[in-house]
Amino acid sequence: MKILYHHRVRSKDGQSVHIYEMIAALRGLGHEVLVIEPTQYSRAPFGEEPLALSRIKRNVPRIIFELFELGYNVPAFFRLLRGFTNQNFDVIYERYNLYLLAGLWTSRLKRIPLLLEVNAPLAAERRKFGGVGLPRLATYLEQWAWRSATHVLPVTQVLANIMMTAGVPGQRITVIGNGIDEKRFANAVDSRQAKSAMGLGGKLVLGFTGFIREWHRLEIVFDILARDVSSTALHFLVVGDGPARRYLEERVQELQLQSKVTFLGVVDPKSIANAIAAFDIALQPAAVDYASPLKLFEYMALGKAIVAPDQANIREVLTHGLNALLFSPDSMEEMTRSIERLIGNDELRERLGRAASSTLITRRLTWIENAKRISDIAIQSTSIIKPSRSPRR
Repeated sequence: MKILYHHRVRSKDGQSVHIYEMIAALRGLGHEVLVIEPTQYSRAPFGEEPLALSRIKRNVPRIIFELFELGYNVPAFFRLLRGFTNQNFDVIYERYNLYLLAGLWTSRLKRIPLLLEVNAPLAAERRKFGGVGLPRLATYLEQWAWRSATHVLPVTQVLANIMMTAGVPGQRITVIGNGIDEKRFANAVDSRQAKSAMGLGGKLVLGFTGFIREWHRLEIVFDILARDVSSTALHFLVVGDGPARRYLEERVQELQLQSKVTFLGVVDPKSIANAIAAFDIALQPAAVDYASPLKLFEYMALGKAIVAPDQANIREVLTHGLNALLFSPDSMEEMTRSIERLIGNDELRERLGRAASSTLITRRLTWIENAKRISDIAIQSTSIIKPSRSPRR
């Protein structure tokens, strides 16, 4: 098939991994994929947001910024149309973003299906974490976009339920979670080599990857390190960056834990497997209740013992006592007990890690399998919308 892939992501972060992997998987199946994206995106280094965009966000009132987002649809629409200059497409695949309507306009004009990948209910998410200048408009346009797409692809069943409440028919929803590239993780170094490369030989490593936010509550691990009086050499490896990193570094100084904590910073996605390989216990301290955390799949791929919150979206992939230890999201004491239980039990860590890896394989939670399912949906969708153009020769 010929697929027109569209997104409005401007910063290179976890979103970029999903974008890159999905495009690569679709192309790996033999599809021709043309990518339309913001010009700043291709130039941004991984882990950073374009400087101009950061300044605008800081200095412009929310309402004005959101009007800019709406206005972005005009040039994006014409870029999408230019994609049709010398060729036609069978389907548009768009990564949903708040106020992004250009893919829907193009789909209707060209009479081809729009598959809409949805990773979060962004109107509600922004209200909770950053604020929305035009809340009624944001909610209306979000739900209208969901209902208007030919097929929507939420990353969890929790998110699918939110969409159905907003009026999207269940038959036009298919849950497609995150995944992993089997080859990349199969080629990761073993745990001993990974630890040795970081100067952590002989350590029992607690690890976290991702964008570091205050609500991840990683300082709880510092308390475990500070009171550890066992002979075990505990170490905490933090992979990633984010707004809470400075606070955490200050806490490390206050508790004099410099020898027990390493902030590795941003790691290129191609190298992330070798970083996670050093973990003995992999942490997902918190997660929004509709997300499909990429780090969980990466932890599972490398057979790590996982500690994660016991909530519906996490239970879609993990089962307490079988392939992870899950704790009540509101109980940091329970999270602490789960971590300490794994610290003191080698056999339990190994059993949970093996089961996590087996779950990933059995359920085929990979990007290529996701792409196969999306391909099937795209083929079915083309039979729903009859194109007005002549068939390609």
